[in-house]
Amino acid sequence: MQPDFGLLTMAEVAKILHCSKGHISNIAAGKVRGCLPLPTINMGTRMLVRRKSLEEWVRRNEAANDNLKASPERCRKSA
Repeated sequence: MQPDFGLLTMAEVAKILHCSKGHISNIAAGKVRGCLPLPTINMGTRMLVRRKSLEEWVRRNEAANDNLKASPERCRKSA
């Protein structure tokens, strides 16, 4: 019996988070402003994410967003 490390591909993470693989790659690289970088396991060009790390990352991002005060830009209605 093989051990289950709970590893997810970028496609699986994208499906869970309802966004594209490209966006997930940008998040992992720290290129998305206002979003903590997603921890990955790199194997050459392949990136994997541990399910527990993803769950913790979601919690940390929720907490970070809860602590933000609403800026005038966020509250402004579009014309």
